[in-house]
Amino acid sequence: MTSIGILGAGRVGGNLARELAASGHQVTLGCRHPEEVAAARAAGTGPRIRYADHLTTVRASDVVINATPGDTALERLTGLRSQLAGKILVDVSNATRDTDDGLPGDLCYPGSSLAEQLQTALPGTRVVKTLNTMLFMVMTAPGALPVPPTAYLSDDDEDAKKTVTGLLGDLGWQPGWIEDLGGITTARATEAMILLVPHILRKHGFQPFAITVAR
Repeated sequence: MTSIGILGAGRVGGNLARELAASGHQVTLGCRHPEEVAAARAAGTGPRIRYADHLTTVRASDVVINATPGDTALERLTGLRSQLAGKILVDVSNATRDTDDGLPGDLCYPGSSLAEQLQTALPGTRVVKTLNTMLFMVMTAPGALPVPPTAYLSDDDEDAKKTVTGLLGDLGWQPGWIEDLGGITTARATEAMILLVPHILRKHGFQPFAITVAR
């Protein structure tokens, strides 16, 4: 069992919290504001899930998942630098500037990535990029797609990637569906894939999909 803190109580964070708690992990779901903590508790996102502010969530966890909006995540997480030191930070967000219809239109860090920016800002934290190339429901139900999806991994620390690979397995990801791309700089490739997503959504609607390697 791993103590996992999830920053972000929206669809992505809530979905991950439910499934990781169901897998037996100790999960704390972090909300930005006290009123959001109260609302999350009242909504009852899932059994065996604690609710707290971001600071408390990070302090209580060995692995922290960033499921907050990518365009503001760097400032938010930099403010938690001392609390994140020595921990694994799993970044599932994409830092984009949205168009008028609310869909991604451009990258916040062209030539880089949110994951790289986080690793530079948080040198005492092991940042792992994954699960950012799919709609949120595929993160926890990869087997529901008719074609095996791909979860990409980017990180410089092999032990951290091993831990995150184990968590992916708990979410239903088979070993052959996980593609280790190498170091954290490879995250700029998977983050750039988000620019394909709005075109797919506009054409096909909000249907589960993942950007997948077919062999």
